Amino acid sequence: MHMSNHNLLIVLLVGLVAGWLAGKVVRGAGFGLIGDLLVGIVGAFIGTWCLPKLGVHLGTGLVAAIVNATVGAILLLLVLRLVSGGIGWRGAGGSGWRRRW
Repeated sequence: MHMSNHNLLIVLLVGLVAGWLAGKVVRGAGFGLIGDLLVGIVGAFIGTWCLPKLGVHLGTGLVAAIVNATVGAILLLLVLRLVSGGIGWRGAGGSGWRRRW
C-alpha cells in the first residue's frame, strides 16, 4: 500500500483533531500533541471497525472521518478508564496518575 504525503497529512490531521475532541469529552483536557495524535489514530481504527457493526454509517469526507475517529477514540478512552480500575485521571492541577481510595 502506497500512501502519498497528502494522504498522510490528512490521516495525521484527522487523528489529531479526533484525539483532542475525545480528550475534551472524556477527560476534560487534551493529552498533548503526540498523545492526542495516537488516541485519534487508534480511535479511527476502532471507529472504522465498530460503527459499521452497529449499523452506523456516517458517509464519506473529512467531517465523517473526524466524527468516526472521535467516536472510536472516546470508546478507547472509556475502555481504558474501565480497565484501569481504581486508577483514574486527574484534571488540571492534579498530580497525574493517582490511586483513588
